[in-house]
Amino acid sequence: MKKAIIWLLAITVILAALLWGPIMSNVEQARYDVFETHGAIEIRDYAPMIVAEVSVTGDREKAISDGFRLIADYIFGNNISSQEVAMTAPVIQQPSEKIAMTAPVIQQGDKGLWVVRFVMPSAYTMQTLPKPNNSEVVLKQIAGKRYAVIRFSGLARTKSLEAHTNELEAFILENNLQTVSKPTYAFFNPPWTLPLLRRNEVMIEINR
Repeated sequence: MKKAIIWLLAITVILAALLWGPIMSNVEQARYDVFETHGAIEIRDYAPMIVAEVSVTGDREKAISDGFRLIADYIFGNNISSQEVAMTAPVIQQPSEKIAMTAPVIQQGDKGLWVVRFVMPSAYTMQTLPKPNNSEVVLKQIAGKRYAVIRFSGLARTKSLEAHTNELEAFILENNLQTVSKPTYAFFNPPWTLPLLRRNEVMIEINR
């Protein structure tokens, strides 16, 4: 009897671990329409959105951790209204466009600069969102854009991101699409989500 109870508890814990990440990921997501689908690659038209963003330095994984912490602090109440803002998905990370203009400095070994963004819930406007107390957190209106996007699961390590970026760039080249931005990374799940159940994306803005 005791063994049966122990096994039941173990199975319950395993199922909770399997489901907790996807359940916590069931939040409002950035709105888009799918224009075309090519296997794991989609051409999407994104609606205008408001984001909260920070610029952070360091390697990619440290940068997204630091950026996540700063913006999470804002949405959990560190703002002039002490108001909580609902979590959405994805968390977006991209190299700063300003750094792209100083590539020789990067090649000389200086740490990179990354922009980390949270998409704000669609119910808000720039006027109704609470203003951040931390000046590092900036609210910004983003126009509607078209992206080529590749989706994949697993851990979003550097090698995996590079491999999927290369696949997406090859697709863009083969289809004579014109890129507008550098690759952007999008992460949809909390860190405790099992790798098989994670949703990661590489996005590159293209001309309509």
